[in-house]
Amino acid sequence: MGRMDVNKPVLRCICAMAFSIAFAPCLLAQKQPVSVTAPAAAPDDKPWPRYTLNAEQTWLCNLPHGKAFDASGLLIQPDGALLIEDNNGIGIYRVQFTQDSKTVDLIQFPDCYTRQQLKPFAAEKVGAYDCEGITRDAEGRLYLCEEANRWILRWDPATKAVERLDIDWSSVTNYFSTDRNASFEGIAIGNGKLYVANERSAPVIIVVNLATLKVDDHFLVEPLEPSLLGILHYSDLSWFDEKLWVLCRQHRVVLEVDPKTRQPIAEFKYADLENSLGYKTVLPGVGIMEGLAVDKNFIWLCTDNNGLPRYNHPKDIRPTLIRCQRPDGK
Repeated sequence: MGRMDVNKPVLRCICAMAFSIAFAPCLLAQKQPVSVTAPAAAPDDKPWPRYTLNAEQTWLCNLPHGKAFDASGLLIQPDGALLIEDNNGIGIYRVQFTQDSKTVDLIQFPDCYTRQQLKPFAAEKVGAYDCEGITRDAEGRLYLCEEANRWILRWDPATKAVERLDIDWSSVTNYFSTDRNASFEGIAIGNGKLYVANERSAPVIIVVNLATLKVDDHFLVEPLEPSLLGILHYSDLSWFDEKLWVLCRQHRVVLEVDPKTRQPIAEFKYADLENSLGYKTVLPGVGIMEGLAVDKNFIWLCTDNNGLPRYNHPKDIRPTLIRCQRPDGK
């Protein structure tokens, strides 16, 4: 999702109307292509467990070089380092915790997704880069999903080169909207598979075999928690403990999903947490979480507040990083 200029109220109004129009098919019909695996339903007698996430700690993300930063995508490295992505352009940043315990600095990852490395793709690029999700494979290569062109890009730390994966999307193109701002919104890698979240217009999770670069499967998962006007919107993915974790922006929940059965096995609600942050939004009830990472002890979230401030701090547009103690006792 792109940012908007908070100093132009008329533009905000126009964007809000466009947002409503873009969601109209979802609001009126909620029609899905017939080939998709139906959303997994919890048995009436044994629904999956549901938890509430509380913020153990929050940090404001200091803006790199003072420029607006729309956080979209989180990744925990094997050494525990936390990486974050900015959808205002392209580039990966390392989260550096500061001594004041209330803010973090964002340090750009060196020699990673540089202009020179991206030069081979310049002729085919439509508009500016709008990268939304980040993940890593066992070889340490870092992947981004680019929204406007529907690209999956891979950076190799050994060669310092970027390649664009030539994935055969033909079996799932019926989910691809013509809206270049309603496209790939999150990625994760597990067991040789690349999971790609296609967002709101025709929400679906696509499973790509990284060895063949072909689509193996696609499916839906849907929370028990209701959302604003029934909108299903995947905004990030994470892989941990052999499970796929799905951030559902409008339901304001995180789903833990068994990748074998394609069914949720736990649900984590964070609506009260998000409301407590006090951010202005384009429309009432529109979720702002676009970054998700999971480890043994915590569920991490990050806001993409689209350059909008908090009500009590009208000049502060910094996004917020949130660490939640896992309430499931695992």
